[in-house]
Order: sequence, then structure tokens, then C-alpha cells
Amino acid sequence: MSLPPPSPSSAALVTGASAGIGLAICHELAGRGHNVVLVARRRERLEKAAAELNERYGVRAEPLGCDLGKAASRSRLPGRVQSLGLEIEVLVNNAGFATNGPFHKADPERELEQVRVLVEAPVALTLAYLPDMVARGRGAILNVASTAGMQPLPYSAGYSAAKAYLKTFSEALHEECRRNGVTVTALCPGPVSTDFWEISGWAVSGEQSFESAVPRPAWITPQQAAREGVSGLASGDRVVVPGLQVRTAMLAAQWVPNAIKLPIVERVMRRR
Repeated sequence: MSLPPPSPSSAALVTGASAGIGLAICHELAGRGHNVVLVARRRERLEKAAAELNERYGVRAEPLGCDLGKAASRSRLPGRVQSLGLEIEVLVNNAGFATNGPFHKADPERELEQVRVLVEAPVALTLAYLPDMVARGRGAILNVASTAGMQPLPYSAGYSAAKAYLKTFSEALHEECRRNGVTVTALCPGPVSTDFWEISGWAVSGEQSFESAVPRPAWITPQQAAREGVSGLASGDRVVVPGLQVRTAMLAAQWVPNAIKLPIVERVMRRR
């Protein structure tokens, strides 16, 4: 199993492609010669990113504005891609955002939108493109989950649960599809230096920002996350956790029972 070879008629579709990990993945794939379809809500950013990819790598880069949280907008996406004359052989489900705080005080619509973007959208797009990948006997799907999906996170219950779904979904499909020539990989980064945390307004103990609460050596760049994710996809890996420190911490944490771990996590995550 590996990444399908690039061709003039094929492309990688990347959601959440206007910034952060999604944009870095676009650069990583374009650098390998793949045409890229960039999907996100911020049309102006997409057009600028697509122009840069075309100029730097000489690939075809198509920006498609789409609100993945809206079923109607999402359902039109495969038809719009088809009209470009491109066959999607690589799918990257990356779009997302995070809610935080006590769940009983949460904005119901924002929590439901999070499920639509982090869970419904990857499932819908996988259903749209996986059957053709299996029929062709080649294809690759990279689902950007998170280390947040490797254990429950009090005060980020919806986000950690959604990422846990995506990780489990990816691992199950990995086993289903590997004999059909299709790679499915879950990319599970820890803290990444993007505007994600600022947008989410994530605060933890003592009203610290999430950034200030996590030691800087544990952070990685979007480029590192993209590089390790795409390399893992090309190698047919089931799960990729970028960064040695985070990978070591997650391996160690899996041996600690939730009965011990969760009260500690709750104290760290709780705003005071």
C-alpha cells in the first residue's frame, strides 16, 4: 500500500486547506507532484494558497469554497470536483475546530456543528470517494484526528469524543481496505503551532491559554505534522503520532487507567 502515483487527471482533495496543517499537507502533496483540490470556507485564502501551489510546484491547484458543517453545501462538493475533470485518489479529512469548557454550559448549536464537521463530513466524503478507490485498486485517505482522541478530555468532551470517533473509524477502515490497495491512516498530532487554539479560545487551569500550559518542546509545526502524516500514509501506517516527545507520552499514558488519569486531566483542564 502506498500513495497512488500522481497523474494529470488525478488529485488530492484536502479539507481545511486554507491554513495550518491542511495547507501544509497541500504543500507536501504538491511537492510530490499531486494536483490538489483545496476545500475550506475562506475563499480568499484558498485562492491565494492555490495560486502559490501552482507557481511553486507546477501542479494544478483548484480552490473550492465549502461549508462542511452544512449538509447541502457538502453534498454538492463531489459534483463540483467532477466538473473539474479530476479523479480523487487521495482524500485528506482535516477540517475542524474545538469547543471547550463545561459541557452543561456549552452552546448547543456549536457542539452539534463540531460533530457535523469532525465526524459527519469525513464519513460523507469517505463514502463519496472510497468506493471508487476500492474499484480502482488504489487510493489513500488521511484522517487528521488528534492525541485528544486517545483519551477522554474533561472540558473538551465533544472534541475529544469526535477525534476518538475519527481515529477508530480510520483504524477499522485501514484493516478493511488494505487488501484492496487502499491506505487509510489516522494522523494524531498533539499541540501544533497554528491559529487553531486562538480560534477555539481554549483556556485551562488558572485561565491560562492552552499554549502557555503546554511545554514548548512538546509543540510541533504544521509542516512537521504534514510531513510525518503524508510519509506515514505513503508507508501504509495505521496511526501516526508526530513528534518524539508526544509519541512517547501517549505510549506511556495508555498504561495508566482512566480511573487514575482522568481526575488529573480534569484538574489541569478545569478553569478556575
